[in-house]
Amino acid sequence: MRERAPDEFRSRHWSGSSMVLHSADSGGDTSGQGQPSVGHPGVFGHLLPVAVWAVDHEGRMWLWALAAQDLLGWRAEQIISRDGLALLVPEYNRELAKELRDRSLAGESALGAYPVRHQDGHTVEMEMWIAPITDPAGRPGTLVIAAETSAVGRMRDSLAALEGLFTQSPIGLALFDRRLRYVRVNDALAAMNGRPAAAHVGKRIHEVVPGLDPSAVEALMRDVLKTGRAVLDRRTGRTAASPGQDHIWSSSYAPLTGSGGEALGVIASVIDITEGQADHVRAERARQRFALLAEAGERIGTTLDLRHAARGLAQLLVPQLADTAMVLLLEEVLAPDDVGASAHDLLHCLATAGAGPATPARLSAPEMTHRIPPGSVYATVLAERRSGTVPLPLALMDDGYPEPPAGLFGRSVPGIARVIPLTARGKVLGLVIATRAGGEPFDEQDTVLVDELVARAALNIENARLYASRHQAALTLQRSLLRPLPTVPGLELTSGYVPASRENEVGGDWTEAFTLPGGRTGLIVGDVMGHGIRAAAVMGQLRTVARTLASQDLPGDRLLHHLDDAVTDLGESELATCVYAVYDRAASTCVITRAGHPPPVLADADGAVRFLHGSCGAPLGAPHEAPFESEQVSLRPGATLVLYTDGLIESHDHDVDHGMRLLARALGEPSQTLQEVRDRLLTQLLPTSPDDDVAVLLARPR
Repeated sequence: MRERAPDEFRSRHWSGSSMVLHSADSGGDTSGQGQPSVGHPGVFGHLLPVAVWAVDHEGRMWLWALAAQDLLGWRAEQIISRDGLALLVPEYNRELAKELRDRSLAGESALGAYPVRHQDGHTVEMEMWIAPITDPAGRPGTLVIAAETSAVGRMRDSLAALEGLFTQSPIGLALFDRRLRYVRVNDALAAMNGRPAAAHVGKRIHEVVPGLDPSAVEALMRDVLKTGRAVLDRRTGRTAASPGQDHIWSSSYAPLTGSGGEALGVIASVIDITEGQADHVRAERARQRFALLAEAGERIGTTLDLRHAARGLAQLLVPQLADTAMVLLLEEVLAPDDVGASAHDLLHCLATAGAGPATPARLSAPEMTHRIPPGSVYATVLAERRSGTVPLPLALMDDGYPEPPAGLFGRSVPGIARVIPLTARGKVLGLVIATRAGGEPFDEQDTVLVDELVARAALNIENARLYASRHQAALTLQRSLLRPLPTVPGLELTSGYVPASRENEVGGDWTEAFTLPGGRTGLIVGDVMGHGIRAAAVMGQLRTVARTLASQDLPGDRLLHHLDDAVTDLGESELATCVYAVYDRAASTCVITRAGHPPPVLADADGAVRFLHGSCGAPLGAPHEAPFESEQVSLRPGATLVLYTDGLIESHDHDVDHGMRLLARALGEPSQTLQEVRDRLLTQLLPTSPDDDVAVLLARPR
């Protein structure tokens, strides 16, 4: 910061006034002078940082306040009793500073602005009040109250902005004292109230605007004075500005506090929102519509359950947009393999919402089927794939009851209905019917939103329908391939299969057992990677190949080698795991060969449980060079061998190691029948629907 030249010095003179400040006596003495008092000045400290210091008649410092130390860096012990001019004033300003000090000694006061030297050597631009004071010896001295020029400027700007806000703001502003009398109002509030600003001062609200429920407003302001917390209020009433019209005002009331935190009054701001209410209502309706579209994505777009998606759509429409809603699918779309040519005009109700006069109670339940009357609005909307708004009651639609048909909406009261086609990927799926009984009709924005919700839901419903059809086809194929285990001499067998949850398609898990030459038994458990119809079809092919190879009495390593070739021939994307066990009754042994499959578990008759972590080859279909290797274990009467797929021990809730510990714990419980052991495994390890298919095969020598 550059130093100010002497001609840049500025001062303004005040009328001669005196101020007496005595230092606090702490029992000490400094070079014959009184002990300095240290602290922040009261009122100034709430406004901006203020430095206060004083010099005696001889020009020595005898008072140095803490704020002065904060602003200028000098500690009291560094500056008390020393020459203030020499320490604080640059040489080029000392003569002028001495002149101001002499004026104060003569009883004058002045305002000035000039640089003051900081303890580290740089100068600080300050504005100051230089006034007379009596020093500790009773002689004339000088008091200086100073603040940084930049801080003073900011305060001036803030005060100017506050005054400008009060005089120019289009918002109504008022100051109330503790007795809730007007102290000041701006022109905007005066115009709202229809009274001059001067007519407010000194009066209470009921004397100025009696049509505003003054007692309620004053109760709010008393609460503000009591709690010190601002409150918001919205009020309807009339003023002298427009006595024949109701207005709506949004107001806020905040406490006006003094420097010590005491409540001095209340400041109020008032906005007339009458004209903006219509815009607010429209904006709120738009916000609700956007919220509905977002909710549609959550409630409909995240499910693959057909009926859940239909219910979600009906519940979105009611009550936000309609009194009642029905979602109906064409029977030929819902069950294309189960309907004949005569069923093409049938609508099956998947979901309903609302139970008002627009719908007979007995037709509010889903799963009912209705025949479409020729030439009706339903037939027209389906044929033209275009929505329509028609008055209630609608044309009768046969509900299948033997008595005279009530028909769909046949008994409804007067109102309006929006009939929207459910279309997805160029295909008509059915209809959605939304009704309003009496009251407000569907406006343009309503129809746009209803049609948009239905269009979005149609795609999700179609996805759910396709998924349900594919899931059922895969499940049917898989079940057709999973045959019961044969009866094998000397070996007790049982198996279990748990399909994946509805959120996941079925997979390619299978179990197989067959007799081999020499009184031996072959056991296979396999798992084709992936889900759906393709996985089930690949499983069927591998199951057939494995059974054919086993019938040729191939050892386990060669059997898996040929299965690996078969999977590779199906395509690069196909993978499978498999475990093949050959039980020899005469030797009480079991030879086990694995290809990427979880390790079998052997539970001895005495309750000891161990996993057979022998050599494990690569999954079938995966590139590898090492041959498959086999492991031979003893399998004596009473012991239980468990083969399983990874769905038994692996879940999104826990890792494989935890699943293996659960499996070992379940097998370690007291021995029971093989079926009871199987049920215990599935119950304890699969408390809920699994994420993947699960297949288990248990074998116990008799």
